[in-house]
Amino acid sequence: MADKQKPGRSKYTSARRPLLVSFSGVDGSGKTTQIEALLAWLRDAGLTARVLRFWDDIAVLGSMRETMSHTLFRSEKGIGAPGKPVKRRDKNIRGWYMTASRMYLYFLDAARLALTMATAFRRNVDVVIFDRFLYDELANLDLSTRLGQEYSRLLLGAVPRPDVAFVLDAEPAQAQARKPEYPLDFIESNRAAYLTLVKLTEGVTLIEPLAVQDVSDRILRVVAKALEERSPSPDLSPEQPMLHS
Repeated sequence: MADKQKPGRSKYTSARRPLLVSFSGVDGSGKTTQIEALLAWLRDAGLTARVLRFWDDIAVLGSMRETMSHTLFRSEKGIGAPGKPVKRRDKNIRGWYMTASRMYLYFLDAARLALTMATAFRRNVDVVIFDRFLYDELANLDLSTRLGQEYSRLLLGAVPRPDVAFVLDAEPAQAQARKPEYPLDFIESNRAAYLTLVKLTEGVTLIEPLAVQDVSDRILRVVAKALEERSPSPDLSPEQPMLHS
């Protein structure tokens, strides 16, 4: 379900399309926390925002794919939390047949994403935030191979890029502790895939593992700069107002 903020009048005004911002990263890297912090700052700055969640709003046959992971792979339901681990079996399942299935489904998702982004350009809001993006699917492939890299370049070339794209890095052990769902070795390989994607893709901002507030401050500076560059009278700054999380 998309989230929409309706704040008061902002110093930032523009007739142009919304700013598109995406958040990606391994499970437990802090995406939800940072999206909520950014929404709070945008609201306080008098800007409207809408969140599109990749699995709910974009992925093709999302419900069927989730049901299959539970029935075929015996994946446990729910979201892992400290003290309440969940054993997920979906994107961590490997094999040529899974790679072929993922490539087919990711192609369909990319087509839906391109359509969704074209629609997002016309939304009557200032900022559209993507909670996960195509990057999060491509990170499930083996990007150490030529096939994985060329396929990723193909899909990325067919989909419009966000104006601001964040990949939140995290130490695998810490990410697993925050969201215990997958084995540590998978989180490590998944993280390596994200770092490879950052190298393959221009315009992606990698946020190193830092304290929550430090990450928030860096994200805020990048988004504020992007808004200022699009505004006819730029007067947003990272200090107005600061995030608190």
